[in-house]
Amino acid sequence: MARRTSRPEFAVIGLGRFGSSVALSLIDRGYTVLGIDRDPDIVQRLADRITQIVAMDATNEDALNAMDIRSFDTVVVSIGTHFENNLMTTVALKSLGVHRVVCKALNERQQQILLRVGADQVVLPEHEAGSRLAARLADPLVLDHLDLGPGFSVAEIRVPRAFVGQSLAKSDLRRSFGINVLAVRRDGNLLVTPPVDMIFSDDDKILVIGSDESISIFCSQA
Repeated sequence: MARRTSRPEFAVIGLGRFGSSVALSLIDRGYTVLGIDRDPDIVQRLADRITQIVAMDATNEDALNAMDIRSFDTVVVSIGTHFENNLMTTVALKSLGVHRVVCKALNERQQQILLRVGADQVVLPEHEAGSRLAARLADPLVLDHLDLGPGFSVAEIRVPRAFVGQSLAKSDLRRSFGINVLAVRRDGNLLVTPPVDMIFSDDDKILVIGSDESISIFCSQA
């Protein structure tokens, strides 16, 4: 949907107060912006101000791919209070090869986990207004156990010994333990959405999402 020009082009996912401020400020500066929100009412309300706008679920990787989301220079993820959707959208964007993903976080703990799954920059709205972020986006900047709610977490853990030497597919963590692998940290590198044929190594650290009980059971494996 984006067309390459000499100027960077942006997509903003989540058009609440912060996201719409970013999108409209960028448009005021003359940039091309695609707005995305799952709420049709929000999309309709902003349709006259954001010419490229669509109602869709941004956690759906196929839908993002159909929008040619990787053709945008920067994608801003500004999904409201549903941090799980924020997280899964970020993972999908990096998996699709989006060059630069800038996310909104509500606190420093969310900021840390978004950086771990590959976000290139994470901002805290209480520290930075949308219009201020829009002014900074023209210059590429990369910023060098999160509780998601009752009984649900994201955790970075060392691979249990029982799984060293196994492939991600063979371990089948989703079916066996009810957890999903978001990323693997190996030799200082972060592998976001690792391939199913990846073999776990002794020094791997994996970032998983699931219930506290499921993560605890997985961690107890010898």
